[in-house]
Amino acid sequence: MDPVSVTSSRTLVHRPPGVEIRRVTANGVDLNVALAGEGPAVLLLHGFPHTWQLWTGIMDGLAGRYRLIAPDLRGTGASTHAPDGYDAGTLATDAEALLDALGVSSAAVVGIDAGTPPAFLLAMRRPGLVRQLVVMESLLGTLPGAEEFLAHGAPWWFGFHAVPGLAETVLTGQEAHYIDWFLGAGSLGEGVDPTVRDAFVRAYTGTEALRCACSYYRALPTSAAQIQEAVGTGRLTVPTMAIGARPVGRALEQQLRPVTDHLVGHAIEDCGHIIPLHRPERLLSLLEPFLDSAGPTVGPRPGRV
Repeated sequence: MDPVSVTSSRTLVHRPPGVEIRRVTANGVDLNVALAGEGPAVLLLHGFPHTWQLWTGIMDGLAGRYRLIAPDLRGTGASTHAPDGYDAGTLATDAEALLDALGVSSAAVVGIDAGTPPAFLLAMRRPGLVRQLVVMESLLGTLPGAEEFLAHGAPWWFGFHAVPGLAETVLTGQEAHYIDWFLGAGSLGEGVDPTVRDAFVRAYTGTEALRCACSYYRALPTSAAQIQEAVGTGRLTVPTMAIGARPVGRALEQQLRPVTDHLVGHAIEDCGHIIPLHRPERLLSLLEPFLDSAGPTVGPRPGRV
């Protein structure tokens, strides 16, 4: 692990009251990190096409009892546009180094979309560091359980993003339209707060920003191999909650169940992919009791919200 340091950030971003922005050097990259609240640490890992501002709808609800740590992941937002390192294993090391830089020895880790595989690998590698794990709206490589979801193939943009050099060439100058499509689809047509939408568009505008975003998809085969190796040599032992909505639903929970010791699954009805922005109150109704629980969470019967 590379040396780490913490400095104040002068990056000008919209942020809710009570949120501090810092720039943290971890694992060789500078991460733009939003911090809020006091108490046990909760690390929040976003996906595509998001930044830390994905979590603004739930931060107020959690900051009264928890220390929230929400980075822009490598290559996104105001974090370093690194040339490589977009596989889940490297991203998990980024997260571990970030917690170390902030002096955190125990954290609940919450991941959605592209933030889920690194959250999972961090919990597999460092169960003493990860107090609890919450994962949402993603798949874990090629683990069994997602066959129904993948019956007609992966979503169309996976292939488009995977071709080196293609998406960033085609999309440059059209980023706002492209991001708007994902935000509309991910909220079942209801849209998101315009301030958050504009932050996402800014974060993914430009050829280099698009290259970094697509690098997550180009690293998927490597990430899948890392996940397969992890479950081949161990089990997920930390208390875990899997939350689905549309379109992933129960697929992630079904992948996790054979390899996880303490798992509870939920599906949020009438909710799109970007759960923290689309249905923040329902998400909080699941997160708060889970994070508050002192021992392993078991859930033989999945719940619906």
